[in-house]
Amino acid sequence: MLGQEPPRTLPRQAPLGTAAADRAASRGGLLLLAALLFSGCAGVADVTGTASQTDLYQLRADLAAVNQAAQRARTETEALAAQTERRTRERAVEDERRMQALTQRLDTLTTAVTTLTGRVDDLTARVDLINRQSRTIAPPATTATQPAPPSPAPLTAVVPSPRPAAPPVTGTPSPPTNGATMRPSTSALQPDDIYQAAYIDFSKGSYSLAIAGFREFLRRFPTHPLAGNAQYWIGEANFSVARAHINDGQMANATTALEQAVVEYRKVIANYPRGEKAPTAIYKEARALIELKQTPLALTRLQYLVDNFPQAEETPLARERLLALRPR
Repeated sequence: MLGQEPPRTLPRQAPLGTAAADRAASRGGLLLLAALLFSGCAGVADVTGTASQTDLYQLRADLAAVNQAAQRARTETEALAAQTERRTRERAVEDERRMQALTQRLDTLTTAVTTLTGRVDDLTARVDLINRQSRTIAPPATTATQPAPPSPAPLTAVVPSPRPAAPPVTGTPSPPTNGATMRPSTSALQPDDIYQAAYIDFSKGSYSLAIAGFREFLRRFPTHPLAGNAQYWIGEANFSVARAHINDGQMANATTALEQAVVEYRKVIANYPRGEKAPTAIYKEARALIELKQTPLALTRLQYLVDNFPQAEETPLARERLLALRPR
């Protein structure tokens, strides 16, 4: 219609909700950036993507500190390793020294036990011998008193005439004569006295006198029950002499004494194979051969002892020596 105005078109405006959302988003981003900066969680380099010179210096200082710490740790580790290795070597040396000392002490104790055992055996044999001799001497004492009855003979002889008195005078010495003939029976103690004197010399360390005494015993009484023991102690005396020379550093004299000890020990087996000292002599012979560095022969003697004297006291020691000496 002519009198009506055309409708007005209002300009289009953005919705109020969209503009508010944009402003809120920009405000939130600024607040987040400020929070990061103030809290230290991000630096300028994190925000802008560039590192300052101060940050580079700090990184280099941190890296140098880490390298120094690593170097110190490496040095301490190497020092600890060296100290541990040194202590291990020292402990091994100390253990070996203790083992050698224990071995020497074991050998010394073995020798002492052998010596004491021999002494007990010898004293036992002496007591038995004295008992036997006392029993054998007692009857002659009665027979020595039996000639006493002729003493009444002078009484009967005095009755006929004084002439029978002469025979009693000559007859009275007859009991002392009989006593003199019986006195050699008491000399049966002489072998034991010689043996004990030689053994006392050995116990005192007078080995030359002991060897001479035992040789005299064997020369005079080669079949005596203690003859095998006497021969063994001759070998033992030579072995002790060798040990004394070793302690004095006289190796040549020690070798000579050890060789003589081997010879004397072998005489025990050769002359008294069933004697009580036979297994001990074999074991001591093997020890002397070990000292002489004749290990193969020593092994042979030890094996002989194990095979032929399985019940002997020295057999366990011989087995231990065999295990120690035989190559593995």
